[in-house]
Amino acid sequence: MGMMSEFKDFAMRGNVVDMAVGIVIGGAFGKIVSSFVSDVLMPPLGLLMGGVDFKDLAVVLKQEVGELPAVTLNYGSFIQSVVDFLIIAFAIFMVIKAMNNLKKKEEAAPEAPPKPSEEVVLLTEIRDALKNK
Repeated sequence: MGMMSEFKDFAMRGNVVDMAVGIVIGGAFGKIVSSFVSDVLMPPLGLLMGGVDFKDLAVVLKQEVGELPAVTLNYGSFIQSVVDFLIIAFAIFMVIKAMNNLKKKEEAAPEAPPKPSEEVVLLTEIRDALKNK
């Protein structure tokens, strides 16, 4: 039973739960970016390149023989995956950059100067008293 309680303690830590939420949101974000790339970004790009559909870009390595399908190298799908990755990486970079800027602003907030020690206060009073004489 000790191992189960240790696992429960581990799984219920805040950072593990935060990580799980981040993974779920990241998966959904990845699907949104994939849809954006394949449905919004690539069709106009393919149109600009002469009506090319990137999903269909492939090199046939071996023609189909009878019922065996052709062996193809689908580099169009790879291009889409690279564009997906670049967009996701840029979005994550921007989020981290914004978080770092917020953290710097919090760290840059000036702290109140420390109170002078009793000796410094006393010496300042003596100096001021001597100036006034």
